[in-house]
Amino acid sequence: MSKPLSRPIDPELPSSFADAREIGHRPPSADRARGSYHPPGGGRVRWEDLETTSARLAEIGRERLERPGVVLVGTIRSDGSPRISPVEPFFWRGELWLPLMWQSMKAKDLARDPRVLVHSIVTDREGKEGEFKVRGTVEAENDRPVREQFASAVGEALGWQPQEPLFHLYRVSVEDVTFIRYEDGDQRVVRWPDRRHFVRRETLPTSVGEPEEQGDF
Repeated sequence: MSKPLSRPIDPELPSSFADAREIGHRPPSADRARGSYHPPGGGRVRWEDLETTSARLAEIGRERLERPGVVLVGTIRSDGSPRISPVEPFFWRGELWLPLMWQSMKAKDLARDPRVLVHSIVTDREGKEGEFKVRGTVEAENDRPVREQFASAVGEALGWQPQEPLFHLYRVSVEDVTFIRYEDGDQRVVRWPDRRHFVRRETLPTSVGEPEEQGDF
């Protein structure tokens, strides 16, 4: 006998959609519903694709992710529960990179399941600096010359250098970007590749209203 769902599911939804939502996986139709971006040459969506199609959002994102020197990275543990870890991000050759400590648990998570969330640091309760989130998947970089060039670039920029072969190196394929900030209690949201820019007005200290479209960002 199957385990009953912990929350009600719309009976008109296909059972596969309901099951996927229950265990935390996105069904294929969810990506089609949200919109997607396909690079002109095909293949992975790189950070530079965001720069090309939404320069202002990319500029804000790089500042929010790079300036503090650390981001929060969400990965999926072997038991399906989430793991949050601080990581030093690095922008190089049009990509967002995540160099990870050798044999760390977060690296093992990504080797098993490439889905990742990269989240900017929030340093005050007002949240005026905003939250920048990058959802996507990672791809391991195992080419020795590329890894050596990356390590040299990190050394020049940050003053420390990953040592071969004892570090993991992943590049992020960008699927979804969200920038959220608060202004006088109102929640302002920018989404990519959906290309949405909307505000949700504060109704109570813990709630906001329906999205009001704001046009191009």
